[in-house]
Parts: sequence; structure tokens; C-alpha cells
Amino acid sequence: MSQNVAIGVDIGGTKVAAGIVGGDGRILRKARVPMVATGGEEQGLEAVAYAIQELLPHILEETVRGIGICSPGPLDPRSGVIINPPNVPCWRNFPLAARVRERFAVPVKVDNDANAAGLAEVLWGAARGYHNVFYATIGTGIGSGIILDGKILHGRTGAAGEAGHMGIDISGPRCPCGKKGCIEVLASGPAIGRRARQKLASCKSSKMLELAGGDPQAVNGEIVNRAVQLGDPVAREVIEETLDLLAYWLGNVIDYQEPDIIVMGGGVSTTLAPYLEEIRKRWIGNIVNPWPEKVPLVLARYGEEAGIAGAAALCE
Repeated sequence: MSQNVAIGVDIGGTKVAAGIVGGDGRILRKARVPMVATGGEEQGLEAVAYAIQELLPHILEETVRGIGICSPGPLDPRSGVIINPPNVPCWRNFPLAARVRERFAVPVKVDNDANAAGLAEVLWGAARGYHNVFYATIGTGIGSGIILDGKILHGRTGAAGEAGHMGIDISGPRCPCGKKGCIEVLASGPAIGRRARQKLASCKSSKMLELAGGDPQAVNGEIVNRAVQLGDPVAREVIEETLDLLAYWLGNVIDYQEPDIIVMGGGVSTTLAPYLEEIRKRWIGNIVNPWPEKVPLVLARYGEEAGIAGAAALCE
């Protein structure tokens, strides 16, 4: 490849995915290797380096404008130091950006996945052309990124934008972060499944049980969605409650940020795709902002490749 490209690296607890990303946001080639998250810090670094090296034979070194890395946090995006991520215990105050820069002699940027994915959507995806963007990723957890005038809002220490841990119910269940009633613990993929299982405790029949082979503990968000398609009223009730929660949360976002657009990504976004307009309708008359109908709510361009695209976007 002779065009100018970036390398995007997405680090998880069990894998490192990397890709060559063109200037238009297209992912031209990918590599995937295991992540050694519980070994020593050098083992973790070697996994990252190996994923990058897998791509180098396919590009000319002089065309690489930089390496971007999405890593679990907490992290410091300014210094590129990984502080103490629970899912990657091999790194504690580890200068990841500096060490990768030493190895490959190109600029290196590090950020969390939601921030980076939001930036990719602004540069190349569903939020292209917008200046004030709120990006939400809904999956196993709920993350977010705020992009203002093409730049990630990091805050004073780099910890800004954690809207997935915005509390909306002080009496709600305790989130793994320690707070009660975070939107993550109420409306993420696992939360949808948990609420469905609670309802099944007092329900004699449901398509969800049939789809789960009669085992209520096997009911998850995917089964809830399939049951809705089959007309199951209990599953529809679970989805309606999820829409209420997400609408309330995003309504708060509109009141304090008034974004030009809200972009939704993550694994649960495909389940929620048919209901985006229902979420928007719930804003009308229920938030302070007088023009909520002018805020689009759209699906992200990037799905499973959001981490690679987002990491590469850090190099722009």
C-alpha cells in the first residue's frame, strides 16, 4: 500500500485487534492476536507489538502517519500512560505510548474506546459534518465520548465523558463502579437480560422461555429481542422500560450538552435500531430543552471494528 495510512490497535482483556486504516476511514487489512493481560507488562507490550508487526509487510513504512491505540482505562490520554485497568492487570502506570513509539518510531496516541470511536464517527462516519457530538456505546457496559469541534473532550485529567456512569436512580442497583443507579447497570445488555429474568419469575408463559429452552437463567438481551419479534408482551415490556431509561438519560445529555447529533454504537445498538425514533419521541415534553426534535439519534457506521477505526482516528 502506497497511500498514507494509520494503524489502529484495539486492546481488550483477551485479544489485540489491529488494522490498517486509510485516510477515508476504510479498514484495509486486519490482524488479531491473543492479549496476555495477566502476565508481565512486557508480555502485554509484546502482544501489541506483534499485532502491529503482522500488518507491516502490507504497507510502506514511510506511509504510516501514526499508530493509535484504544486501551481499557483508567488511562492518561495526554501522556499515553495506562494507569490501572481492571481488565488488563499486567499494566500499572505503564507508559504504553512511549514504549510503542520507541519500537516503531512513529507518533503514537492512546485513548479509551468510546472517545476514539466517537472521533471516528465524526471524521468518517454517521456524525461527519457535525461539530458537537455525543457518542454512546451500548453493550456489556455503556460508554460515551464527547466530541467538540473535532476534538475529544478530556477534561482536566483526561477522565471526562464517563456518561455511562451518570446516575439516574439513587435507589437503583449498585453498578460495578460503586455508584447506584448508573445508566450502565440499568440499560446495558446484561441489564436487559436481568430485568427479563426478574419478570419471568412471576410469568407462567413467555416466548423468552421457549427460546431459552425452558431455562430462565439463559435469557439474555438477544433472546428478549427475538421474543419481541415474535410478539411476546413480556419481552416488549422489557424493551419499553429500556427505551424509557435510555430516553431519560439521553434527555439529560441534551439538557446539559445540547449536541448537534447523538450517535449510538456498541453490540446492543443493533437490537435498539428499530426503536431510535421511539426514544426521540420520549424527549418531547420531558426535558428542559425546547427543541429536542431537532437532535438526530442515529446508528454508528462502525460496528465490531469501532475500536480499530477509532484508534486510527486518534492519528488525524
